Amino acid sequence: MSQINIRSVKASEADLKERVVAIKRVAKVVKGGRRFSFSAIVVVGDSNGVVGYGLGKANEVTDAITKGIEDAKKNLIKVPVLKATVPHEILGKYSGGFVLLKPAAAGTGVIAGGAMRAVLESAGIKDVLAKSKGSSNPHNVVKATFDALLKMRAPHTVAHQRGVALTKVFNG
Repeated sequence: MSQINIRSVKASEADLKERVVAIKRVAKVVKGGRRFSFSAIVVVGDSNGVVGYGLGKANEVTDAITKGIEDAKKNLIKVPVLKATVPHEILGKYSGGFVLLKPAAAGTGVIAGGAMRAVLESAGIKDVLAKSKGSSNPHNVVKATFDALLKMRAPHTVAHQRGVALTKVFNG
C-alpha cells in the first residue's frame, strides 16, 4: 500500500484469517526462453472490523502467498461495522476500478463479486450490497474496496463531530 492510512492497527497474529484473492503466472523473456514467476494478492482479516491486503511475488506459488500474507499483515486497517453491515453508502475508486457499497438489511448476506467479497467477508461485514464497476482486475477491485472502506465514517464519530445524538444522525 503506497498510501499512509490514519486507521492502521495492530492485530494479534492468531485471529487473522487469510484468503487468497488471485494468483497470476507472469513471464519474463530471457535469452534461453521464458522465466515464469507467480504473483499473489492476499487479504487477511479477523472478521471483526480489521482487514488488510498484500501482494507477494516469487518463483513458487507457496512463497508468493506467504509473502502476500506478510505484506497484508503490515497494512491492516480498522473498518467501521454497524450491525454487521456498512454504516452508509460509499463509492471507492482506484485506477480503473470503481466499487459501490450499500448497507443492507440483516439476513441479506454479502452480495458482491469475487475480489470484493473476500475483502468484505474478511472485514466481518455480513450484510452488504456491492457493485463493481469499471475494471475487473482483482488488484484494482481490492484497492478500490479498501479506498471505500477507508472513506467510511463511524456513526458515533459523525454524531460527536456534529454535536447531535446518534439517533439524529440516521433520522436526519
